[in-house]
Amino acid sequence: MYPEQIKKSLFILNPAAGILPVKLILSAELKRRRNELSTFKSLSIDESGMQIRNSFPDFEIFVAAGGDGTVRTIASQLVGTDKILGVLPMGSGNGFARELGFKPNIPSLLKDIRKSERILIDVIEINDQLCLNVAGTGLDSFVAHSFDKLSTRGFWSYVYVTFLNFIRLKPVHVRINLSGETIEDDLFSFTIANTRQFGNNAYIAPEAKPNDGIIDIVMVKPFPKIKAPLIVYRLFRGTLGKSKYVRYIKTDKSFTLHTDETRFHIDGEPVEIRGEVRVSIRRNALSVLKTGRNKFLDTVN
Repeated sequence: MYPEQIKKSLFILNPAAGILPVKLILSAELKRRRNELSTFKSLSIDESGMQIRNSFPDFEIFVAAGGDGTVRTIASQLVGTDKILGVLPMGSGNGFARELGFKPNIPSLLKDIRKSERILIDVIEINDQLCLNVAGTGLDSFVAHSFDKLSTRGFWSYVYVTFLNFIRLKPVHVRINLSGETIEDDLFSFTIANTRQFGNNAYIAPEAKPNDGIIDIVMVKPFPKIKAPLIVYRLFRGTLGKSKYVRYIKTDKSFTLHTDETRFHIDGEPVEIRGEVRVSIRRNALSVLKTGRNKFLDTVN
């Protein structure tokens, strides 16, 4: 018999998300445990939202079984409530799950659920859309739009579309208005970060923390493409700040972004944004299940 904490947990599976080997293994295990765990398959964002809201009286922990997009969809229903977000990562990058210590392992997750401890994290709002991890425009957004059109997923598919987009990459002109100052530049990428990484341990903002009340802005200036291997090496080593082509800005204030480019991504999901982009942060807005590998233990309730 499972303890009350697990009975109070609802697993929400996105059958369209995830890379095949991981998805098949975890989906099969969830199916095997269907008499022990409460689960449902989400076929749309609207359906997920309705199911979560209707389940508030019965469940305390809502587990997103999918990629970063699935996590963001479910988290958007939990922001500002006392409900807890858990993650069973099944996606290609799993940036948020990696940062908060979630593993693609059901027994490990159930162990954390039994304890039912939580940590409060910030969320970023971009034109009223929720961002848990990172967002922006430029190379990473172009890759997100290309990746979304592929029929295959996984790390090497991501490498492939990144290479293709980098070869034809041209700078994006951006202008931000921050605390009365205007910053304007041509960039290869402009990133808004709540956590350190895109996913797959690619650390775009190595000093970012999801519970510090700070928005980390990363501006990557155009660089000779022959230097790309060094930039990539620093990205995965978490030393991107050593490059003269990278500028970091930290702020706890709201700001606006203007650019003619309409291709953005939010938590790896491609989106189209036209006109002014408004960016703000909400402190301690989301409860996340504490894992044994969570690096942010100081704010646990």
